[in-house]
Amino acid sequence: MNATAITTAAARAINLTKVYGEGDTEVAALKSVNVELGKGQFTAIMGPSGSGKSTLMHCMAGLDTVTSGQVLIGDVDLATLKEKDLTQLRRDRLGFVFQAYNLIPTLTAIENITLPLDLAGNAGDKEWIDSVIAAIGLQDRLNHRPSELSGGQQQRVACARAMASRPEIIFGDEPTGNLDSRSGGEVLAFLRRSVDDLGQTMVMVTHDANAAAFADRVIFLADGEVVDDMPNPTADKVFERLKRLEVPGREQA
Repeated sequence: MNATAITTAAARAINLTKVYGEGDTEVAALKSVNVELGKGQFTAIMGPSGSGKSTLMHCMAGLDTVTSGQVLIGDVDLATLKEKDLTQLRRDRLGFVFQAYNLIPTLTAIENITLPLDLAGNAGDKEWIDSVIAAIGLQDRLNHRPSELSGGQQQRVACARAMASRPEIIFGDEPTGNLDSRSGGEVLAFLRRSVDDLGQTMVMVTHDANAAAFADRVIFLADGEVVDDMPNPTADKVFERLKRLEVPGREQA
């Protein structure tokens, strides 16, 4: 783990509340949540189904609007941005990895990795891109199309694509959810290396205690509120904490 992780906040949620619906159908997905995501850290977000973990990530990534409170990327309050500026911020400063790889089947691995830069007319930082490619360990597969790669290899390409523009933060929504344990381990090891060796900031929503153990810290949510913040997690400690969250009457903050 990254014992010397920089703790300057890459992103912050301040009294973040997200409400869906209104009247009798109103549901508070997040209730005055305060979270800081450390720069150069790997943070996992966990909680039972319906706890608000994906909503928190989507709000902090600018993919969903907030009902009240603030979300800041660096010093930029997302609520102050017009839609065009928010789109540009997501493109230039954030990276995203989802369960589905979303690779273009007719493009090679390297073409998929550089696609966002190519679409933006940006040559990118070649030294950085070379470092990312070295970190995913697929130098001999760069000219292969997705159909010629394993699931784990495809997801590593998707991660490299998210990193190609050197974003300030990468948000992963269950990035290993569609993978077997071996392939998932390959992807998580790459994400860990990207933090330790490349200084990347990583935020990952996961339900998997083994995946969370790759992180520097785990933030636990329950019923739309942060109930714990665990540094230096292990799979066993995370699993035990999740059990207490999921059994009514046994919650211990």
